[in-house]
Amino acid sequence: MILAANHISNADPVLIGAWLTPRLGRRIHWLGKREMFDWPLVGWLARNGGVVPVDRGGADVEAFRLAQRVLDAGHVLMVFPEGTRSPTGELQRPKDGLAMLALRTGATIVPIGISNTDRVWPKGSPVPHPGRHATMRIGEPFKLANELPAGLDRKASKGAATELIMRRIAVLLDARHRGPYGDVAPG
Repeated sequence: MILAANHISNADPVLIGAWLTPRLGRRIHWLGKREMFDWPLVGWLARNGGVVPVDRGGADVEAFRLAQRVLDAGHVLMVFPEGTRSPTGELQRPKDGLAMLALRTGATIVPIGISNTDRVWPKGSPVPHPGRHATMRIGEPFKLANELPAGLDRKASKGAATELIMRRIAVLLDARHRGPYGDVAPG
């Protein structure tokens, strides 16, 4: 299973991990930027917390293979398809890695929309701001094979899958976060 969420704050993984892990009853593996492994406390947490390091500078084949092994073993993988936190709080155009991974493995995707964590813990702030509220909405799980039109070639499948995943996330978000997917109707 792949959990796929938008990313607007350092609070996002904390919220997802703290709320979903006990409900799933199993460990969540994460894709995370390689740089975090160099930070003192965060690096230790990443190494011991199931984070698969990703080099965001290009196509990281080894990270893709590790993520595929996580899914092939029946584990849960958390992915932020945008690849980084949004500087504006709006959805950004995603990378295609999540779509490629889901197409190759046949994994179920669970869309997650996180709203207002950018107000709880703004980018650049060293600590969260107490007293502010965020929302996390979990969408219906789906498989790309059941949703994409038949007969698409590999490139078209990847593009259509990426668009579908992002729209499934966007519909779960407050309107101010939808960005280029602002035309989706709320769920």
